[in-house]
Amino acid sequence: MRVSQEFGQVAVEVEGNGPLVVCVPGMGESRASFRHLLPGLAAAGYRAAAMDLRGHGDSAVEFDAYDDPATARDILAVIEALGGRAAAVIGNSMGAAAAVIAAAENPDAVGRLVLIGPFVRDHGPAAMRGVMRALLAKPWGPAVWSRYHASLFGERRPDDHDEQLRRTHALLRRPGRWRAFQQTARTSHAPAEAMLGRVASPALVVMGERDPDFRDPEAEAVWIAQALRGQHRMIPGAGHYPQAEQADAVLAEVLAFLAEEGAHG
Repeated sequence: MRVSQEFGQVAVEVEGNGPLVVCVPGMGESRASFRHLLPGLAAAGYRAAAMDLRGHGDSAVEFDAYDDPATARDILAVIEALGGRAAAVIGNSMGAAAAVIAAAENPDAVGRLVLIGPFVRDHGPAAMRGVMRALLAKPWGPAVWSRYHASLFGERRPDDHDEQLRRTHALLRRPGRWRAFQQTARTSHAPAEAMLGRVASPALVVMGERDPDFRDPEAEAVWIAQALRGQHRMIPGAGHYPQAEQADAVLAEVLAFLAEEGAHG
């Protein structure tokens, strides 16, 4: 299905029936990042929805903004379109930042947060982010991203990993996609950091022990969990995409969290 927003539509895949769970991927990924998690959520009695970011996957490329606040608006629009209230939102990487903003802005819509490999604040000096933007310029940008993206996964990978990696990189080669990706890469997560103290939803932070995007993954997980007055879990051997690498381990943590008292508002 597609959810209409100003300037374009966001693609969403839905499985199962029950309380709503919305899954939000990270930059450069598609909703297929949750391909091994959705069936487990549906089998456990949830209506599991995975969305594509703006300019990613099957979503449109005509949007005027590709940042965290824009993605937060898309999350809330998906929840509304699916008739959800107090939905659980599972956000990976920058999808976690958008989930934080959505929860802060509309606590009635977002009942629970699961943040996986979350970027909810900026890391490193602004100059380094400028260097990254330069590295993502064409003609060398797609090759640079493909190599970097492939390095973000941990030691255990599903059987379809290599095939899915090729599909993911091919999606970014379609017309208009690289421009949208470059704009997404300029995102600052400062708006999400500013919202952390306003989030009232129960929160679980899931971090791969070998996530190369963070100097100390567990320290970052603890900091975020404390900021949200939530809890954290580490996935041994996992990198930046635990839900794609070790779906069973992540599913077990998510289901236990969702089953806690008051999980559905």
